[in-house]
Amino acid sequence: MEQRQLGRTGLRVSRIGLGTLTWGRDTDEHDAADQLKTFWEAGGTLVDTADVYGGGEAEYLLGKLVERLIPRRDVIIATKAGSVPDPYRRFNGSRGHLLAALDASLERLGTDYVDLWQIHAFDNATPLEETLHALDIAVTSGRARYAGVSNFCGWQLAKAATWQLASPGIRTRLASTQMEYSLVQRGVEREVLPAAIDLEVGLLPSSPLGRGVLTGKYRHTTPPDSRGASEQMARFVEPYLDEAASRIVDAVATAADGLATTPLGVALAWIRDRPGVVAPIIGARNIQQLTAALSVESLSLPDEICQALDDVSAPVHRYPDQDWSTL
Repeated sequence: MEQRQLGRTGLRVSRIGLGTLTWGRDTDEHDAADQLKTFWEAGGTLVDTADVYGGGEAEYLLGKLVERLIPRRDVIIATKAGSVPDPYRRFNGSRGHLLAALDASLERLGTDYVDLWQIHAFDNATPLEETLHALDIAVTSGRARYAGVSNFCGWQLAKAATWQLASPGIRTRLASTQMEYSLVQRGVEREVLPAAIDLEVGLLPSSPLGRGVLTGKYRHTTPPDSRGASEQMARFVEPYLDEAASRIVDAVATAADGLATTPLGVALAWIRDRPGVVAPIIGARNIQQLTAALSVESLSLPDEICQALDDVSAPVHRYPDQDWSTL
């Protein structure tokens, strides 16, 4: 699998990442082991997790499998901290909480360091410089090799990245930002993506298949074994089952028919090769889904197909998100 540079750093990662959101919950140890081994054998290196996935079970399972199946040096472990199971405070970006969460993650993962540590979300209740100082401590102490953020909007990302760049050699440069991005969710193109490209922060798209909708599985019905039919995940999928998304899915299916491939392949190849994107994170529930995603490595979409998909899914960008003189 092709490797790409993560932002303006020396870290190289596979251009498809393996997500672990369902590990320890919907994906058991046997299926997780099959996924990790298959991903590694295909040349994949970037494995994404978080301290809240499965209540910590995803990290624990990943650490257990890495020790048993593949050399630690061959995997880029990315985890996140900052989300908390508190209905009154969903995010905690305080230095104390973040560093304690990192130590707990390392213990569950069974490793002395993570390759990439990201703040899971912006915390309005904590000064940003305090949150970012936790990243600096994590890197200087050796507990994290690189640092990034997740779910920061445009001004938040720009402020954080610029703050870190203000003291080179003292503060840790942001390597990445992880955001939802797909043909049915192009909101990051308004401000986040331009900021990331300008500040040389690598974008790691989550839900690159539109929470599964872009595979076409929901075109005519909701499969009983799908996330859309599950009690826990139905609300996660529902926003992309509207008429606007349906038009995009139909266009993806038409392109797939013309290229003799699958809707999954078209949607994944489109997002993988967008400007600023480093590695979409695929959250497969089983080995069949992962194998289908990995088969896209050899697929590149023709320019005319990309343009057609851009047109049918184009978000509305008006002042001040564009050059005002063109409006």
